[in-house]
Amino acid sequence: MKAEEQICGKLRGQRGMSIVGLIFLLGVIAVLALLAAKITPTFMEFLAIKRAIITAKASGNTVREIQTSFDKQANVGYISSIQGSDLTIEKEDTGYEVSFYYTKKIPLVGPASLLLEYEGTTAKFNSKVRKLEK
Repeated sequence: MKAEEQICGKLRGQRGMSIVGLIFLLGVIAVLALLAAKITPTFMEFLAIKRAIITAKASGNTVREIQTSFDKQANVGYISSIQGSDLTIEKEDTGYEVSFYYTKKIPLVGPASLLLEYEGTTAKFNSKVRKLEK
């Protein structure tokens, strides 16, 4: 009887995750992994665009030269979301400042989608970027 009470006591004292809890947790992890897999390429493209506008600003002395330089960088860097003509280029006291704004719509499941808004500038103090809808 004593051994039987010990076994029952151990079973009552066990803690852990049930199979339903495990399946739910794996589902949540799968959804998060799917989102990360869909967002990562757009974020990498955003970083490439930021690098390209810095390079274009440094290599161009006119608006057209900056746009052409950006288009060349975009061609090499697999940038397809914006073109040189989509850039906002403004003359400042220190030279030209280049900025951009674009949105990326990522379809998820059925009618559900994720809308990401990306913007950036070469200005030191992150002046407000004009939002140009595509």
